[in-house]
Amino acid sequence: MNHPDTLLYSDTHEWLSVHDGIGTVGITDHAQNALSDVVFVELPKPGKVVKRKDPTAAVESVKAASDIYAPVSGEIIEVNSGLSQNPEWVNGSPYEQGWIFKIKLSQPEETSTLKKASDYVAGLGH
Repeated sequence: MNHPDTLLYSDTHEWLSVHDGIGTVGITDHAQNALSDVVFVELPKPGKVVKRKDPTAAVESVKAASDIYAPVSGEIIEVNSGLSQNPEWVNGSPYEQGWIFKIKLSQPEETSTLKKASDYVAGLGH
């Protein structure tokens, strides 16, 4: 499985990439694989303010529905609207095309609660 070293990871299988105080969020390769074929993504509304660990979006697959939690606190500033027509991007490209939302971090120090790729993978029990 693919878990880039440049990203941060949550215990609930979200990834976070931060540039200039803006975080891009999606679900990990492990999560998309466990869900199987994603058929629907419920996107948050831009402007919504969330706290770390708040359920913020959801994905539905042929197997299950799963909440996507905010890995950090902030304001949703953009969503990947292409997922409405192409939910399979979450499976095929979880770190590029399949990102779910962008968040303006209100508490950047919260990134210290997230894991590096090696720690995330070790926690998967592989």
